[in-house]
Amino acid sequence: MEKVKATAKHGSPQNSTDEMTISWSGDIDHHRATVLRTEADELICRRRPRLLRLDLSGIEFMDSSGLGLIMGRYALLERLGGRLIVVKPSKAARRMMTLAAMERFIATED
Repeated sequence: MEKVKATAKHGSPQNSTDEMTISWSGDIDHHRATVLRTEADELICRRRPRLLRLDLSGIEFMDSSGLGLIMGRYALLERLGGRLIVVKPSKAARRMMTLAAMERFIATED
């Protein structure tokens, strides 16, 4: 099981990060979503990025737990004054996001 990979561009304000990218790969199901949520939240709360790019290009399978995982990070970023963009969603990730009409409120970049 792959851990969360994160890269960051640091800004000047007190321990804030202007941009951070979190990359997930493999399958996201109920059990894995719990682990990814914990790891991602720790990074987000510690770095407090203004922009989080969530790279889903390596996702091979995603169920509704993945949707909840994305929505939870979206809500957390909103509470912290940041924003989330989903980057390069795989076919599996895009299919689930489209079924849930997530593009209405979460931006995506190919």
